Amino acid sequence: MATAGVREIIPPSLTSNSEPPPLFDGTTRLYTSYICPFAQRVWITRNYKGLQDKIKLVAIDLQDRPPWYKEKVYPENKVPSLEHNGKILGESLDLVKYVDANFEGPSLIPTDPAKKEFSEKVISYVDTFTRELFTSLKGDAVQQASPAFDYLEDALGKFDDGPFILGQFSWLDVAYIPFVERFQVVFSDIFKHDITEGRPKLAAWIEELNKIDAYAHTKVDPQETVEIFKKRFLSQQ
Repeated sequence: MATAGVREIIPPSLTSNSEPPPLFDGTTRLYTSYICPFAQRVWITRNYKGLQDKIKLVAIDLQDRPPWYKEKVYPENKVPSLEHNGKILGESLDLVKYVDANFEGPSLIPTDPAKKEFSEKVISYVDTFTRELFTSLKGDAVQQASPAFDYLEDALGKFDDGPFILGQFSWLDVAYIPFVERFQVVFSDIFKHDITEGRPKLAAWIEELNKIDAYAHTKVDPQETVEIFKKRFLSQQ
């Protein structure tokens, strides 16, 4: 298992001019993007399970993608994807579950019946959560995003054996935090609003997650996040 607290030296992103790695040579590779919240989910999972030496990061420049990635690796031409045992798998939450089930390291999926049942309920909301956040940027962002953050605040109150959604750190935290990370920065910088105001459990959750190296080492530079959002989602404001 990789040494906790030591920040990994991550490889540069590959562009349209980059040669492919030696594909399907037995190496397990996570194709990712350092700015993609979906890919970040699988990156966090890899790190938390201590698989830095078992799953190699291959970063793709999403603005200048290598043609071989679509042609030879993943026809969907998006990230994340995982090269493992001679095949390519995709979809971030499926990959979180796959990595959890097929590699050594602490499990992120609950086995306790009550937590398992609640887990399925909360994970079924995550797509609605992200959609509501991005949609809010087209209108009164603070007001429109409020129900999504309120849902998370309520979910964080279900179990009292820890500060995370299921009490202990799990795949639910992995599923939600990349988006909360970005919107906390954007709402603070652009809309001058603190998403944790009136939401003490959300504030404590974010604080505790920032103490977990597996997540902290994947965080995007806040200013880069703001610039990305201004360019892609807020260009007409």
